[in-house]
Amino acid sequence: MYSRINLKIMRSIREVILALFLLICTLTYAGKLETVTTHSAAMNKDIKAMVITPDAYDTSKEYPVVYLLHGHSGNYTEWPKRAPQLLELADTYQMIFVSPDGNYNSWYFDSEVKPESQYETYVAEELVAFIDNTYSTIKDRSGRAISGLSMGGHGALYLAFKHQDVFGAAGSMSGGVDITPFPNNWEISEYLGAYAAHQDRWEANSVINMTPLLTPNALQLMISCGTADFFYDANVKLHEKLEYMNIPHRFLTTPGGHTWDVWRDAIKYHLVFFDSFFNPVE
Repeated sequence: MYSRINLKIMRSIREVILALFLLICTLTYAGKLETVTTHSAAMNKDIKAMVITPDAYDTSKEYPVVYLLHGHSGNYTEWPKRAPQLLELADTYQMIFVSPDGNYNSWYFDSEVKPESQYETYVAEELVAFIDNTYSTIKDRSGRAISGLSMGGHGALYLAFKHQDVFGAAGSMSGGVDITPFPNNWEISEYLGAYAAHQDRWEANSVINMTPLLTPNALQLMISCGTADFFYDANVKLHEKLEYMNIPHRFLTTPGGHTWDVWRDAIKYHLVFFDSFFNPVE
């Protein structure tokens, strides 16, 4: 009886040791996560962001940066918390990931209605400048990509379309690429005004209507969406519109809806796409 108890204890100890060993191995080859406080002069306030650097981050090297935007009701912790594999992927691809705070529901607009909400200026100008001044980055569009999910998918394409001098590649996961069918959803009217009174503003700020800003091969694009997503039809229409305009892009559909299961899977494909942009084959 005594020997059986000892055997069980020894097995438990070995299992604990093995688990700790695997954890240490995982951590050894994972990126480093830190919270930074940035400042927006446009909004006169401090804004937090999370930054993931490769484990062997070296200031003598210059790294490409991928900006990851969260969705409606999220915050700057969302991407690292919900997709912890980003720590390993930062090492795999030798990239820096930046996840800024989008103030819950800003839609990444520079709002005419709420002058205190200037998140286009913040992300595309102030945040990029902070990251380039703080980290060892490739300081031009050839080393910058931006992606996001839902509201952040809209934001990533919206900002990239308007700031092609800043971002060389962009992606969207389940993006709200046409906001006009949703005049009463997600507080969009707080930033654009009521749809009935400002239909032209809603149209102008919908990604699907911003494609005239694009020229073939100027901006590398990847769009993905789950086939059961309520934004799926709008993403298909954007894809078809880009095809009609002869704008090269990658379009990926997968089973699933508007969920983190879809986005955790999609980010892997977006990073492969961005890696091919950062490291083109001669």
